[in-house]
Amino acid sequence: MSGSYRLAVDTGGTFSDFVVLDEQSGALRVFKVPSTPDDPGRAVLEGIASLTVSGVAASAVQFFVHGTTVGTNALLEEKGARAGLVITQGFRGVYEVQEQAREYGPQLFDLLFEKPRLLIPQSRTFEVRERVAANGEVDEPLDPASVEQAVSGLEREGVQSVAICLLFSFANPEHERRVAEAIAARHPEWMVTASSELLPQIREYYRLSTTAINAYLAPKLAEYLRRLDDGLDGAGVATPRCYVMQSNGGSATLSSAAKRAVATILSGPAGGVVAAAEVGKLAGSTNVISFDMGGTSCDVALIEGGRPRHQTRSAIGGRHIAVPSLDIHTVSAGGGTLAWVDGQGRLHVGPESAGARPGPAAYGLGGDTPTVTDCDLVLGYLNADNFLGGAVKLDRAAAAAAVEAKIARPMGVDLARAAAGVVQLVDVKMGEAVKAISTQRGYDLREFALVAFGGAGPVHASHIAMELGIPTVIAPPNPGVASALGLLMCPVRHDYVLSRLQPLLECSPAQIADHFAGLRQRALAELDAEGFGPQQLRLEPVLDLRYAGQGYELGVPLSWPEIEAADFGLWRSRFDLVHEQTYGHAAPEQPLEIVNYRVAAVGEVAEARLAPIAAQAGPESGAITGRRLVSFPEEPAAVECPVYDRAALGAGACLDGPAVVEQYDSTVVVHPGQRATVDRYGSMVIDCGAAPARRALRG
Repeated sequence: MSGSYRLAVDTGGTFSDFVVLDEQSGALRVFKVPSTPDDPGRAVLEGIASLTVSGVAASAVQFFVHGTTVGTNALLEEKGARAGLVITQGFRGVYEVQEQAREYGPQLFDLLFEKPRLLIPQSRTFEVRERVAANGEVDEPLDPASVEQAVSGLEREGVQSVAICLLFSFANPEHERRVAEAIAARHPEWMVTASSELLPQIREYYRLSTTAINAYLAPKLAEYLRRLDDGLDGAGVATPRCYVMQSNGGSATLSSAAKRAVATILSGPAGGVVAAAEVGKLAGSTNVISFDMGGTSCDVALIEGGRPRHQTRSAIGGRHIAVPSLDIHTVSAGGGTLAWVDGQGRLHVGPESAGARPGPAAYGLGGDTPTVTDCDLVLGYLNADNFLGGAVKLDRAAAAAAVEAKIARPMGVDLARAAAGVVQLVDVKMGEAVKAISTQRGYDLREFALVAFGGAGPVHASHIAMELGIPTVIAPPNPGVASALGLLMCPVRHDYVLSRLQPLLECSPAQIADHFAGLRQRALAELDAEGFGPQQLRLEPVLDLRYAGQGYELGVPLSWPEIEAADFGLWRSRFDLVHEQTYGHAAPEQPLEIVNYRVAAVGEVAEARLAPIAAQAGPESGAITGRRLVSFPEEPAAVECPVYDRAALGAGACLDGPAVVEQYDSTVVVHPGQRATVDRYGSMVIDCGAAPARRALRG
C-alpha cells in the first residue's frame, strides 16, 4: 500500500500491541503478537514483519513510538547494570538509611518487613572530599586525589555505570561536573549519571535514589534501544521520528530516553492514561478513572477535568523515584495472574503471573496453575474459539481442569463457585486500587466514569463499577490496544526543575522571573535541537510552594503573564485552594515558602484522533453471533446471554444486559440490569445505574 503511516507499539507482559494509523485516511489497524520477554525488541520486529506482509511497506512508516517495559522489568527483577556511586565524604549511609520509615499500608504491621535490596551496595560506593553549602557556596574545594581514588575503586569493582550525587549539588553543580569529567577521561565507555543534570532538586535521599536507579537502568535501556534502532533500520523503518513513551505522559527521542531511563518506568501505562482522557472527552466525560487490566497488572489513574493527575514522587517496588510522572496506581491483577490456595485453605490471587509463557492453562503452553483468564473462560465471559479473532484457540477443558484441581478441590466447592471466587477476589483487589486514587483522596466516584481497556479490562469493569457506585463504564473502540493508541496521542515532553528554598515574600519579582527564564532557555534549546519550531512549543511553568516549616510541597500551575506580573496574592490564594482540595484544610495566615521552580516543555506532534463511525443500520439483533451460558455474581445461576460482534454495531446501537460483546482484542461484558450504547466514535458506554448494589467490594 502507498501512503504514510504512524506506528505505535506497546510491549506488555503477555502480548505486544500494535496500532497503525493511515495518515491520509485516518483509518486505524490494530493487531497483537506474543511478547518475547527474553528479548522484547524481537516481538516489535516480528510485528513489523507481519505488517509488511499485510501490504504496508516499512519505508512508509513515517513515525514510530514505543511503550517499553525494559526499565520497569529490570528494576523489579533487579537485572540492571553493575553500577557504582560517588558521594560526598561522610554521607555514604544516606542511600542505605533511606527514609527511616515504612510506607503506609500493610507493611506498617509486617514484623518481617525488609527494605528493598540496595541497587548499589556499600562495596561499590566511594567518597570524595568536598563540601558545598546549602546556599551553593563552596565550604571545601573538591580534592582531585580523592576523585582519582574513587575512580580506581570503581575500576576494581568492574562497574558499567556510575551515579554521582554530592551534597547540595542542585545549588552548585561544579563539583559533580568535575567528577563526571574525571570519570569520562579514564572510562568513556561508562555511563555516568550526575544528579545535578538528572534531578537538580532539594532532598538528598530522593535525589540520590533517583540517580542510583537511573545509573542502574541506563545501560540496559540504552543497549535495548540501540539494538531496536538497528533492527528498525534493518526492517526498513528509516524515519528519524522515533520516540519512547515516558512516565510523564509525553514521549522522548531514543537518545534522550536512553540517558533518562528512570523517566520510562511507567512508559506503557502512561499511554493508556492519555488514551482514557481522550476517549472520556469524546464520550462527554472529562472526569474519568482509567482502568487498564492487561496480562500481568492493573493500572488505574484519576483524570479530572480532562487532565490526568501528575506526581513528582513515586515508588516502584519500594524504591523511590522523584522525576515527574503521571499518578498511576498499579496492582498485580491481570488476566495471567495466578490463583492458588494456601495450606490453611485460603484463596489467593497473585501477585505472581503466568506471563507470556507458559501463560494461562487455557493457552496450552504447559501452564497448569489457574489464572484469572482461565476462570473468565470457565464462567463464560470468554469465547474459546474467538480469542484474538480466532488466531488463538483457548482450551476450556484445560482451564476447567486447572481450576478444579488447584482451587475447587482444595476448597471443597464446585467448579463454578471456585472460578467465581477467583474473579470476585481479583475484582475486590482492583476495586481497592480504584478507591486508593479516588475516595481515599476525597473524590466522589459518582462523579466519574470508568474507562476500561486492556485485554481484560472490559470483562471486569462493569462488575467493579456496579459495586463501587460508578454510574458509567466506557469501553474504547479497541480496548486491548488502547495504551498503544495513547502513544499516538502524546506530545514530546521534557521536565526541568530548579530548587531554591526561600520565603515567598522575600523573593523579588526579578529573582522569580530570572529562575523561570533559565529553565525556559534550557527547554527551548532542547526542543529546538529535536527539530521543534516556535509554533510547536508549549512551556508550562509550575511553582512548588509549602507552608513554612512543612515537609512537603504542592505544585501551583502558573502562566507566563502571571510570572511577569508577580501576583503573589493570586499564587497565595491558589495554593490555599490546592492545599484544601488535597488535604481537607488550609492555613491562609501561614507564610509560604518557594521550594522548586518547574517548567514542562511540550513539543506538539500531530495527534491520532478517533474518527466517527457509521450509524447503526438495522436492528441490533443482526449483530448477534450466538448465545452461551454466562455466570454473573448477582445471579443465582448461569444465564443464557446473546453474544454480539462489536464490529457489526454502529453508532447509536443499544444493548440491554446481560450481554457479551466480542471483538479481536477484548470482550465487553454487560451485566443484568445494565444498558450499553455505542457512541459516535465507537466507544461502548455502559449505564450501570440500574444495577443493584452488592457487598462484594465493600468489606
